[in-house]
Amino acid sequence: MFYFYILKCKDGTLYSGSTNDLKAREQKHNSGKGSKYVTAHGGGKIVYHEKFRTWGKTLKREATVKKLSRIKKLSLIKVKK
Repeated sequence: MFYFYILKCKDGTLYSGSTNDLKAREQKHNSGKGSKYVTAHGGGKIVYHEKFRTWGKTLKREATVKKLSRIKKLSLIKVKK
């Protein structure tokens, strides 16, 4: 399985990404080795995810969500909870 996720950084900003292992990816982000953006914003916690069977569909979803406004991303997170 593959996952699209939204990580909320410690400073409140949102980061979108894709992975095949959510737990390992969150740990990598918090160790400072995940992405330059998340490292610069203090690490964070995955607050939203969607599961996909193919990597291609996962990347398409990531691209779609990255185009959304912050307000729409936050509403997506709230709907999931």
